[in-house]
Amino acid sequence: GPSLILASRNEHKVRELGEILPGTDLRALPEGVESPPETGVTFEENALIKARSAREATGEVVVADDSGLEVDALDGRPGVYSARYAGEGATDAGNLARVLSELAETGPGGAEGRSGSGPGHTARYVCVIALIDDSGEHLFRGTCEGWMIQEPRGDGGFGYDPAFVPEATGPEDGRTMAELTPDEKNAISHRGAAARVLADYLIGN
Repeated sequence: GPSLILASRNEHKVRELGEILPGTDLRALPEGVESPPETGVTFEENALIKARSAREATGEVVVADDSGLEVDALDGRPGVYSARYAGEGATDAGNLARVLSELAETGPGGAEGRSGSGPGHTARYVCVIALIDDSGEHLFRGTCEGWMIQEPRGDGGFGYDPAFVPEATGPEDGRTMAELTPDEKNAISHRGAAARVLADYLIGN
């Protein structure tokens, strides 16, 4: 299968994406390759910034992803700032605490009127994967709709997962992303969705 470099040194990401791209040899960014500043204002821009940098450094087929959480009541924040929402070097817990405190100030969530929606603030995880191969630059986007809860639950997952209840598990489920098994999460996650569109492209080429 194809050999790809993921523009990341996060082994968690390499493993998670590798599980969804069967038959591909996915490797982390080689040591010594600088990660460029992510100055984009969209997930697409940031994914391309990372992919172009990795492509330039290695000359190989590269993929890069940028992802984050968009909360409707916060006008789409934290968005591209999801990983550093509470400041540079912020922890997952710090970022999550900031989002929940901002949500608490907006009042109760207004998800009523959307069938199957929970009693909370609607939100979605977004992932954009950029691929650069010899034919050029390609973008693949995946989303996972859901809502936020104020009391985080579950110790699986990372980021905002303990406070995000995905819609795709059905109205009766109510578990957060952090309470799902890895297989359950891959089946519905934004990264899984984007990776499957990428996988279709790789198979077709």
